[in-house]
Amino acid sequence: MRLRLAVAAMLPVLVLTACGSGTTASQEAGPTRTVKHAMGETKVPMTPARVIVLDTDKLDTMVSLGLTPVGAAQAQENQTWPEYLGPALANTKPVGTLQQLNIEAIMALKPDLILGSKFRQAAFYDKLAKIAPTVFTERVGITWKDNFLLDAEALGKKEQAEQLLAAYGTRAKEVGAKFAKLQVSIVRFMPTEIRMYGPESFSGIVVGDAGIPRPEAQQLADQDDKRFGKLSQENIAKADADAVFYTAYGEAAAKSQATVTAGPLWKNLAAVKSGNAHNVDDEIWMTGIGVTAAGKILDDLDKYLTPLTK
Repeated sequence: MRLRLAVAAMLPVLVLTACGSGTTASQEAGPTRTVKHAMGETKVPMTPARVIVLDTDKLDTMVSLGLTPVGAAQAQENQTWPEYLGPALANTKPVGTLQQLNIEAIMALKPDLILGSKFRQAAFYDKLAKIAPTVFTERVGITWKDNFLLDAEALGKKEQAEQLLAAYGTRAKEVGAKFAKLQVSIVRFMPTEIRMYGPESFSGIVVGDAGIPRPEAQQLADQDDKRFGKLSQENIAKADADAVFYTAYGEAAAKSQATVTAGPLWKNLAAVKSGNAHNVDDEIWMTGIGVTAAGKILDDLDKYLTPLTK
């Protein structure tokens, strides 16, 4: 009798232990590959099927590679997925914002791979790695091509990613060859400031890959950080070029943009006077940070600069 009671008492413990180890066991089932990344080395499934991504560049990566994440972090709460990526993300579930992840929502989706960024989510890494194999890129923006290749390696799609980057590079040179005598300016309205984007920003890198010159002020030669510099309404002349491409980040920034672009100093820019100031998509030029967004920037350059060569 005592033996039976002892065995019965142990059963809940055994059941709990089996349940607790289920996640790890499911992750380790099947063949894996080892991927080196910003947080160390991780064994990932050969063909991950339930992927969660935690930065905007990785949304572009997934769609560019013909994949759909089961979950993704949003740039801002309740923000919709980028329109330029089309319907591919229609069934992707939100799992918090880039720096305020919803761990419960991530667990509920039972991922077999999580892709994130050390720059934004280093504090969450240990928790995430207990849920599923987790691969982090180091930085954002300037390293977008390296990030694309690392994420693609984790997804088992590195060769396809290399082909997409090569095709992008070829097209960038083809597009840019037509506009080598023009200068292009990139301006972004933020809620509390105006920025001019330099050679190490995402859109600046794409324009640079195309070989299209930038105004001297936007080379940011006197700054260590060459992603962007600040503008004011008073020195908005630094934004001038043969063509100006400008965006706004969110509704508050759009109001600021409307005020500035209606003012006399903006209207006095040569590009504005000649009809060559173009309001473009912030999700493509600024937050896309991927090969599909880069291709759409090339589309804009081709569309808006071609009339200047005739």
